[in-house]
Amino acid sequence: MKGEILAESAVRFIRQFDAPADKIWAFLTDSRRLPEWYGEGAIEPREGGAVSLMSGHIRGVVTGWRPQTFLAYTWNVLSPGESVSRFPMSYLEFTLEGSKLTLIHRPIPQAMQGQTMMGWHTMLDLVEAGLAGSFPKRSDLFPKNAERYGVDITKLNRSVGESRSDN
Repeated sequence: MKGEILAESAVRFIRQFDAPADKIWAFLTDSRRLPEWYGEGAIEPREGGAVSLMSGHIRGVVTGWRPQTFLAYTWNVLSPGESVSRFPMSYLEFTLEGSKLTLIHRPIPQAMQGQTMMGWHTMLDLVEAGLAGSFPKRSDLFPKNAERYGVDITKLNRSVGESRSDN
């Protein structure tokens, strides 16, 4: 049997920030800065290091660590009490070229694409605001970005292929 090429969906954002690479890198990796845009968490600063974000809701392993230029890690979404995610594992990459940040997250199941775009757009808005010294609430930015990506925030996907009300 021959191998085959599979098409994967990914999201990509490119943002130009008004800040130097070291300040952007700190927002992406420093546990003191993560709460300003992502939530409580830590990223162990080395390849093979542990990733725990949003108080353990997101967990992974650092697969790429080149300070001020490249950060990559696996991405697993876990609900409280879960030790194995019911979502497929995905991969997140941040590439910094000076003050230009490129974010790629893959693969993204079709049922989660709009929600994922809304989420990353919001997170990058928070990074941009934080770099400028402003700290809006994530919940204040969601409605505008939900509209931008056609997401009904009262019915966020909680599992692949399933929608339900946000409890």
